[in-house]
Amino acid sequence: MPSPWSLPCLLIKLACLWGLCLAQYEIIGYPPGYPDPSIEHYTAPVLPPDTPRIQLRLAGDKRKHNEGRVEVYYEGEWGTVCDDDFTIHNAHVVCRELGYVEAVSWAPSSKYGKGEGRVWFDNVHCTGTEKTLALCDSNGIGVSDCKHTEDVGVLCSDRRIPGFKFINTLTNNIDNLNIHVEDVRIRAILSSLRKRTPVTEGYVEIKDGGRWRQICDEEWTQMNSHVICGMFGFPGEKKYNTRVYKMFARRRRPNYWDYAVNCTGSEAHLSGCTLGKALASKGNQTCGQGLPVVVSCVPGRSFAPAPMTGFRKAFRHEQPLVRLRGGAVVGEGRVEVLKNGEWGTICDDKWNLLAATVVCRELGFGSAKEALNGGRLGQGMGPVHLNEVECTGFEKSITECSFTMDNESLGCSHEEDAGVRCNIPAMGFQQRLRLSGGRSPFEGRVEVQVEKNGSLVWGTVCSDGWGTMEAMVVCRQLGLGFASSAFQESWYWMGFVNADAVVMSGVKCSGTEMSLSHCLHHGEFLSCPRGGGRYAAGVSCSETAPDLVLNPQVVEETTYLEDRPMFMLQCAYEENCLASSASSTPANSFRRLLRFSSQIHNNGQSDFRPKLNRESWVWHDCHRHYHSMEVFTHYDLFSLNGTKVAEGHKASFCLEDSECDEGIEKRYECANFGDQGITLGCWDTYRHDIDCQWVDITDVKPGDYIFQVQLNPNYEVPESDFSNNIVKCRVRYDGHRIWMYSCHIGGSMSAEVEDTFPGLLSNQVTHR
Repeated sequence: MPSPWSLPCLLIKLACLWGLCLAQYEIIGYPPGYPDPSIEHYTAPVLPPDTPRIQLRLAGDKRKHNEGRVEVYYEGEWGTVCDDDFTIHNAHVVCRELGYVEAVSWAPSSKYGKGEGRVWFDNVHCTGTEKTLALCDSNGIGVSDCKHTEDVGVLCSDRRIPGFKFINTLTNNIDNLNIHVEDVRIRAILSSLRKRTPVTEGYVEIKDGGRWRQICDEEWTQMNSHVICGMFGFPGEKKYNTRVYKMFARRRRPNYWDYAVNCTGSEAHLSGCTLGKALASKGNQTCGQGLPVVVSCVPGRSFAPAPMTGFRKAFRHEQPLVRLRGGAVVGEGRVEVLKNGEWGTICDDKWNLLAATVVCRELGFGSAKEALNGGRLGQGMGPVHLNEVECTGFEKSITECSFTMDNESLGCSHEEDAGVRCNIPAMGFQQRLRLSGGRSPFEGRVEVQVEKNGSLVWGTVCSDGWGTMEAMVVCRQLGLGFASSAFQESWYWMGFVNADAVVMSGVKCSGTEMSLSHCLHHGEFLSCPRGGGRYAAGVSCSETAPDLVLNPQVVEETTYLEDRPMFMLQCAYEENCLASSASSTPANSFRRLLRFSSQIHNNGQSDFRPKLNRESWVWHDCHRHYHSMEVFTHYDLFSLNGTKVAEGHKASFCLEDSECDEGIEKRYECANFGDQGITLGCWDTYRHDIDCQWVDITDVKPGDYIFQVQLNPNYEVPESDFSNNIVKCRVRYDGHRIWMYSCHIGGSMSAEVEDTFPGLLSNQVTHR
């Protein structure tokens, strides 16, 4: 009888364990570095001789490069596919024929616009295993009673089939046949560039059939370089030293791809370019007198290598006209434009990749990965400035594109706010950080890679002072979205034993950094009294987050003064809602209160919930209610030079849905010790007549002041955008009456307007 620990048994057990380890990610998706067993390696299809020879492409009004109207080339003509009887199985066949792993969804009724020419396929029935759409059952090629209002479209997965090889099944030349290859890269050739991050210059290489190949430069244009640089996160391209690359090409014989490339320059991805002529093979010389294509890209301001002296000369720091808000990572967010001194949004009517790419390049990123619609990255506040934006793709700014501004008559609301996801350079930040021990890739102990004694080692982060802002940076760096929670103990997550030692301490982040190493932290002299191990910092991440926004008009319209006797303020006094001088005030005297209402909207992507669960809420016997957050709001009154002259605060004794947008049901209600929170698309109103909804201005002298309200001031609950948590107002007080005016969300106005509110928090989150 063989030993239970014999080599074959051990191998079988290890294989089973590996299978179980992979199985835990089947539902949530496989993180980078994990093999996905569901992806099969590509094998070239062997088609029956009588199979109709067709080619496919995705066309129309796209919001991603891997989606579009399905178009078929047959008998010298491009046509479309009818949506009658179309299913996800048909979509799988289309996407796999184009080199994508699978289809995500399909869309009927010409979602991507109406095509032209004939409707080649109608009543298509696929099992999902066919190698080409031509092998699926249908009425027959060209037999259809459909109109182009029924053109079908598909959305394919981002993932490409490993080893995919582009095969042109037709011998004649095809106009506008898009390029579909396994992968593309810029490979640094010169030794001086190989260690630079990001890679900005090198050979453009195509991976086709599992092999990397160069492209012949005989028909290469600057427009092609523009598209390639955009794909890799760079807004522009520049000239390079051709002499050194000629020398390199003489020493090593290139392996050329079979085709040339034709781009107009407005494409967001190489798959939008068309196939050029096939190269004539003459032995090993397929490129004539040409050389491998080289591109040299110009990085945006955020990614430019130091020193930046030349860069500062080229880019003057001026008031930007466009910005992104509410995104989880750099280069992603709701698009906002500055017009007439006020920031506003763009309506998503006609919003597509061309317009999104103009925004991305304007902000110093590459081309757009996706044009987002429907307020998917949260709803903005203020006006909708632009609608029906149409760009050629070559504009320097989105404001140069054609658009309409009569938004009210067109019915645009913030539910239609446009957003973008831009291509950004590969900085390698993800390789220097990891989460270990978690139940999913979205949680775990934070472990960082640092250089120690000349070698790279992994270790933990000291949890002293660890909070939401630091967790936000970790989740952003790993591409896992927003922080959900920050943990100062991680004993329940067993990380790597060889990474228990603390290698980073004193971490303080503003929340906007791209990498944890960019945050303030101790240098080589660490200080961590509690040590690492079980007390190391941990995080959990989420793809969505709430976003609280205070309605400034409600504050302005509900403000008034009340003189209230001290004997009616005992509970408020116990909760520290009065000025310090109230401790010496007789019970029969009065306190002057600046009262107002707060209407707090959740415009994010998920519900706002208190940090603590209900078992941890604090009971306040005087007011007879629970506080789910001890400090939910700060109310401050400043002099015009920024000196604080009065302050107040509000605990969240009741976070609930007062009202909701049409079609959204209330989920949170405080009655009977109910759940507290603010549902996405709802708002909570703290009326002016409840306790502590005021600022005690008894000791304030008449004059002009600035009033500020800040939500979630301690950043206890993560949000997608902390910059809009502040409302500022101008105040005039004559000793008897008060006027509140010019109320606005912090950062919603131009820099010139914000400068009239000196010494205050702005839309820039500062180091704590």
